[in-house]
Amino acid sequence: MASSFSYLTVLYLSYLPLLFQATLGSSDHHTIVLPTTPANHIFKIAIFADLHFGENAWTDWGPEQDVNSMRVMSSVLDNETPDFVVYLGDVITANNIPIANSSLYWDQALSPTRSRGIPWATVFGNHDDAPFEWPIQWFAAPGIPTLLCPVPNSSYSGEDCSFRGTSRLELMKNEMDNNVLSLSRTGPQCLWPAISNYVLPVLSNDKRLVHLYFLDSGGGTYPQVVSATQAKWFKRVSEELNPDSRVPEVIFWHIPSKAYRKVAPIFRIYEPCVGSINKEKVAAQEAEMGIMKILVKRPSVKAVFVGHNHGLDWCCPYRKLWLCFARHTGYGGYGNWARGSRILQINDHPFSISSWIRMEDGSMHSEVILS
Repeated sequence: MASSFSYLTVLYLSYLPLLFQATLGSSDHHTIVLPTTPANHIFKIAIFADLHFGENAWTDWGPEQDVNSMRVMSSVLDNETPDFVVYLGDVITANNIPIANSSLYWDQALSPTRSRGIPWATVFGNHDDAPFEWPIQWFAAPGIPTLLCPVPNSSYSGEDCSFRGTSRLELMKNEMDNNVLSLSRTGPQCLWPAISNYVLPVLSNDKRLVHLYFLDSGGGTYPQVVSATQAKWFKRVSEELNPDSRVPEVIFWHIPSKAYRKVAPIFRIYEPCVGSINKEKVAAQEAEMGIMKILVKRPSVKAVFVGHNHGLDWCCPYRKLWLCFARHTGYGGYGNWARGSRILQINDHPFSISSWIRMEDGSMHSEVILS
C-alpha cells in the first residue's frame, strides 16, 4: 500500500501497570497494539483541550495558570487511568509567549502524561503557532517588564528572546524527537502548511478495533480550515486502510466545522444532545471545504471531537455520526467555567463507543453512547 506517512508500532507489554515500548515495524502507518488479555479489553482516551500554556507569560499570573492546568490533568489522569491521551489543540498560547522556543511550554504541558508513562498524540489549534501580540500595557508606565523567557526549572539559557515564535513544524519535530511516548506526526508534506494530519489504527486481539484520525484545522499562521486537499487525503487513506468500512473511525481536530452550528442546542441542552454547558455560539471554521460531506458518507465514521469553544461541552447527533466538544481543560484562555476533560472509551467485545466528562474535582457527568 502506497502512503505518505511514517510508521511506528506501540506495544503494550502489560496491562497493570501500563507499560509501552516504541519499536519500528514493517507497516507504513502507526499502530497501537492492545494486549491479548483481557479478551474484553477497554481502550480509554482522555482528551485535553485548550490548555493555553504560556498565557501572559511575562506576568506572575500566567505561570500560576499553567500550574493550575497541570493540576487538572493530573486529577483526570489519576481518576481515569486512561490508556492514551489526545492533546486537542491550543496546547499553548503562542501569541502570549515572548520567546523563540515556545516548545518549552509545549513540553511542560505534556509532562503530566509523560511522567505517568502514558502515550499521547497531539493536533494543532489556532493559538499554537500564532504570531506574538505586543501587550498594550507594555506601552504604559512602567513599560516593558523583564521577560520571563525560560519555563521554570528548565535548562533554557535565556538566549534569543526574539518574539519570533515557533512554527508548527518546529513544535511537532521537537515533540517527536524528544518523546518516545509521542505518536504525533508531521503528516504528508503535500498537506502543508497543515501539519498534524495522520492516522493511528488500534489493534485488539489481532483485529482492528478502531482508526483514530487527526487533522489540522488551521488558524494561527494560516486560515482556520480543513482544506480540500486534507479532505481528499482523508478519503484516500481511509479507503486504503478500511475499504469496506468495517472498522469504526473516530476523528479529532481543533476548530469545529460549520456542521456544528446546524446541530447546536438553543439555550439549554436537550435530547438527543448530551452535555452540561452551552454558554456561547459555535465559532466554526472559516469555510467548509468538503470534509464533512466525506465523513457523513462513510458509515464507519462514528464521531468527531473538537475543542476551541471553551463554553461548550455537548455531543449532538449529525446524520449518522456524532459531533462532540471536549471540555475546556486549561486555566489559560477565556472563561471561568469549571475545568475537566472529555473521556472516550472504546470496548472491544461487544463493540461500543461511549464518552463522558471527568471534572477537576473528580466528579463525572454527561455520559453518552456514541456507537
